[in-house]
Amino acid sequence: MKLLRVIFFLLVGLSAIGLCTAGFYFGQGIVFAQQWPLFEALRNTASIIFAVVGAWLAIIYPERLKLSMRGQRQKRANGDNMGLLLTPVVHSTFLLVALLLIGVSAPLIKQLPAVQPHLPFFRGVSFLILVLLTLWQVVIVVLTIFPAELVKTADDIGSGIAATHDHYEKLFAKKKRPPARNDEGRQ
Repeated sequence: MKLLRVIFFLLVGLSAIGLCTAGFYFGQGIVFAQQWPLFEALRNTASIIFAVVGAWLAIIYPERLKLSMRGQRQKRANGDNMGLLLTPVVHSTFLLVALLLIGVSAPLIKQLPAVQPHLPFFRGVSFLILVLLTLWQVVIVVLTIFPAELVKTADDIGSGIAATHDHYEKLFAKKKRPPARNDEGRQ
Protein backbone atom coordinates (compact mmCIF):
# COMPACT_ATOMS: atom_id res chain seq x y z
CA MET A 1 0.00 0.00 0.00
CA LYS A 2 2.84 2.36 0.83
CA LEU A 3 4.44 1.64 -2.55
CA LEU A 4 1.18 2.50 -4.32
CA ARG A 5 1.08 5.85 -2.51
CA VAL A 6 4.66 6.60 -3.54
CA ILE A 7 3.89 5.68 -7.15
CA PHE A 8 0.69 7.75 -7.09
CA PHE A 9 2.40 10.86 -5.73
CA LEU A 10 5.32 10.38 -8.10
CA LEU A 11 2.93 10.26 -11.07
CA VAL A 12 1.03 13.29 -9.79
CA GLY A 13 4.29 15.20 -9.30
CA LEU A 14 5.58 14.30 -12.75
CA SER A 15 2.23 15.26 -14.30
CA ALA A 16 2.35 18.61 -12.50
CA ILE A 17 5.89 19.25 -13.76
CA GLY A 18 4.79 18.33 -17.29
CA LEU A 19 1.78 20.65 -17.10
CA CYS A 20 3.92 23.51 -15.79
CA THR A 21 6.49 23.01 -18.54
CA ALA A 22 3.80 22.88 -21.22
CA GLY A 23 2.09 25.89 -19.66
CA PHE A 24 5.25 27.97 -19.89
CA TYR A 25 6.15 26.81 -23.40
CA PHE A 26 2.73 27.10 -25.02
CA GLY A 27 1.66 30.04 -22.85
CA GLN A 28 4.20 32.27 -24.60
CA GLY A 29 1.84 32.49 -27.54
CA ILE A 30 -1.26 33.31 -25.48
CA VAL A 31 -1.83 37.00 -24.82
CA PHE A 32 -2.82 38.03 -21.31
CA ALA A 33 -6.28 39.12 -22.49
CA GLN A 34 -6.98 35.48 -23.37
CA GLN A 35 -5.44 34.24 -20.11
CA TRP A 36 -7.41 36.58 -17.87
CA PRO A 37 -10.80 34.76 -18.13
CA LEU A 38 -9.04 31.66 -16.79
CA PHE A 39 -7.69 33.68 -13.86
CA GLU A 40 -11.23 34.96 -13.24
CA ALA A 41 -12.61 31.42 -13.29
CA LEU A 42 -10.03 30.46 -10.67
CA ARG A 43 -11.02 33.46 -8.58
CA ASN A 44 -14.70 32.49 -8.80
CA THR A 45 -13.95 28.90 -7.80
CA ALA A 46 -11.84 30.01 -4.85
CA SER A 47 -14.61 32.38 -3.76
CA ILE A 48 -17.20 29.61 -3.94
CA ILE A 49 -15.04 27.25 -1.89
CA PHE A 50 -14.41 30.03 0.62
CA ALA A 51 -18.16 30.65 0.97
CA VAL A 52 -19.25 27.00 1.08
CA VAL A 53 -16.66 25.87 3.60
CA GLY A 54 -17.29 29.01 5.65
CA ALA A 55 -20.97 28.09 5.74
CA TRP A 56 -20.07 24.54 6.81
CA LEU A 57 -18.03 26.00 9.65
CA ALA A 58 -20.92 28.18 10.76
CA ILE A 59 -23.34 25.25 10.64
CA ILE A 60 -21.17 22.54 12.18
CA TYR A 61 -19.26 24.58 14.77
CA PRO A 62 -21.46 27.59 15.66
CA GLU A 63 -20.50 27.62 19.35
CA ARG A 64 -16.79 27.36 18.67
CA LEU A 65 -17.00 30.26 16.23
CA LYS A 66 -18.88 32.39 18.77
CA LEU A 67 -16.30 31.67 21.45
CA SER A 68 -13.45 32.35 19.02
CA MET A 69 -14.90 35.74 18.11
CA ARG A 70 -15.24 36.65 21.80
CA GLY A 71 -11.66 35.61 22.47
CA GLN A 72 -12.69 32.86 24.89
CA ARG A 73 -11.07 29.46 24.98
CA GLN A 74 -12.93 26.21 24.71
CA LYS A 75 -11.88 22.66 25.42
CA ARG A 76 -10.78 20.94 22.24
CA ALA A 77 -13.63 18.63 21.39
CA ASN A 78 -13.44 18.33 17.61
CA GLY A 79 -10.52 20.63 16.95
CA ASP A 80 -8.87 18.37 14.41
CA ASN A 81 -12.01 18.20 12.29
CA MET A 82 -12.37 21.96 12.45
CA GLY A 83 -8.82 22.19 11.14
CA LEU A 84 -9.84 20.07 8.16
CA LEU A 85 -12.54 22.63 7.38
CA LEU A 86 -10.25 25.60 7.94
CA THR A 87 -7.46 24.35 5.65
CA PRO A 88 -9.38 24.88 2.37
CA VAL A 89 -10.59 28.29 3.59
CA VAL A 90 -7.05 29.42 4.38
CA HIS A 91 -5.70 28.14 1.07
CA SER A 92 -8.59 29.73 -0.84
CA THR A 93 -7.84 33.01 0.91
CA PHE A 94 -4.20 32.95 -0.18
CA LEU A 95 -5.23 31.95 -3.70
CA LEU A 96 -7.68 34.86 -3.84
CA VAL A 97 -4.98 37.27 -2.65
CA ALA A 98 -2.59 36.00 -5.34
CA LEU A 99 -5.25 36.34 -8.03
CA LEU A 100 -6.19 39.86 -6.94
CA LEU A 101 -2.54 40.93 -6.95
CA ILE A 102 -2.01 39.41 -10.41
CA GLY A 103 -5.07 41.25 -11.72
CA VAL A 104 -3.64 44.57 -10.59
CA SER A 105 0.05 44.04 -11.28
CA ALA A 106 -0.03 42.29 -14.68
CA PRO A 107 -1.26 45.31 -16.67
CA LEU A 108 1.26 47.52 -14.88
CA ILE A 109 4.18 45.16 -15.49
CA LYS A 110 3.19 44.86 -19.14
CA GLN A 111 3.71 48.63 -19.56
CA LEU A 112 7.30 48.63 -18.28
CA PRO A 113 9.80 49.42 -21.07
CA ALA A 114 12.13 46.60 -19.95
CA VAL A 115 9.31 44.05 -20.30
CA GLN A 116 8.15 45.05 -23.80
CA PRO A 117 10.93 43.26 -25.73
CA HIS A 118 10.37 40.08 -23.69
CA LEU A 119 6.56 39.89 -23.79
CA PRO A 120 6.42 36.25 -24.99
CA PHE A 121 8.60 35.19 -22.05
CA PHE A 122 6.36 37.04 -19.59
CA ARG A 123 3.26 35.55 -21.22
CA GLY A 124 4.80 32.14 -20.60
CA VAL A 125 5.51 33.06 -16.98
CA SER A 126 1.94 34.31 -16.62
CA PHE A 127 0.52 31.07 -18.02
CA LEU A 128 2.90 29.05 -15.82
CA ILE A 129 1.52 30.93 -12.80
CA LEU A 130 -1.99 30.17 -14.06
CA VAL A 131 -1.17 26.45 -14.27
CA LEU A 132 0.36 26.48 -10.77
CA LEU A 133 -2.65 28.28 -9.30
CA THR A 134 -4.99 25.88 -11.11
CA LEU A 135 -3.16 22.87 -9.66
CA TRP A 136 -3.33 24.50 -6.23
CA GLN A 137 -7.08 25.03 -6.73
CA VAL A 138 -7.50 21.35 -7.65
CA VAL A 139 -5.80 20.39 -4.38
CA ILE A 140 -8.10 22.77 -2.47
CA VAL A 141 -11.18 21.25 -4.11
CA VAL A 142 -9.98 17.77 -3.13
CA LEU A 143 -9.35 18.99 0.43
CA THR A 144 -12.99 20.10 0.67
CA ILE A 145 -14.09 16.52 0.03
CA PHE A 146 -12.54 15.21 3.27
CA PRO A 147 -14.73 17.21 5.68
CA ALA A 148 -17.82 16.24 3.68
CA GLU A 149 -16.75 12.60 3.91
CA LEU A 150 -16.28 12.98 7.68
CA VAL A 151 -19.79 14.40 8.05
CA LYS A 152 -21.25 11.58 5.93
CA THR A 153 -19.34 8.91 7.86
CA ALA A 154 -20.44 10.38 11.20
CA ASP A 155 -24.03 10.46 9.96
CA ASP A 156 -23.81 6.86 8.75
CA ILE A 157 -22.37 5.76 12.10
CA GLY A 158 -25.09 7.68 13.95
CA SER A 159 -27.79 6.08 11.78
CA GLY A 160 -26.31 2.64 12.38
CA ILE A 161 -26.18 3.18 16.13
CA ALA A 162 -29.77 4.46 16.16
CA ALA A 163 -30.97 1.47 14.13
CA THR A 164 -29.16 -0.96 16.43
CA HIS A 165 -30.56 0.80 19.50
CA ASP A 166 -34.09 0.67 18.10
CA HIS A 167 -33.71 -3.02 17.25
CA TYR A 168 -32.56 -3.96 20.77
CA GLU A 169 -35.19 -1.73 22.32
CA LYS A 170 -37.91 -3.65 20.45
CA LEU A 171 -36.40 -6.99 21.51
CA PHE A 172 -36.22 -5.87 25.12
CA ALA A 173 -39.82 -4.63 25.02
CA LYS A 174 -41.01 -8.06 23.79
CA LYS A 175 -39.25 -9.86 26.64
CA LYS A 176 -40.69 -7.53 29.31
CA ARG A 177 -44.33 -8.15 28.42
CA PRO A 178 -46.06 -10.26 31.02
CA PRO A 179 -47.11 -13.68 29.80
CA ALA A 180 -50.72 -14.05 28.77
CA ARG A 181 -52.81 -15.34 31.67
CA ASN A 182 -55.07 -18.27 31.31
CA ASP A 183 -58.10 -17.51 33.53
CA GLU A 184 -60.13 -20.55 32.43
CA GLY A 185 -58.34 -22.94 34.75
CA ARG A 186 -59.13 -20.96 37.94
CA GLN A 187 -62.55 -21.80 39.16
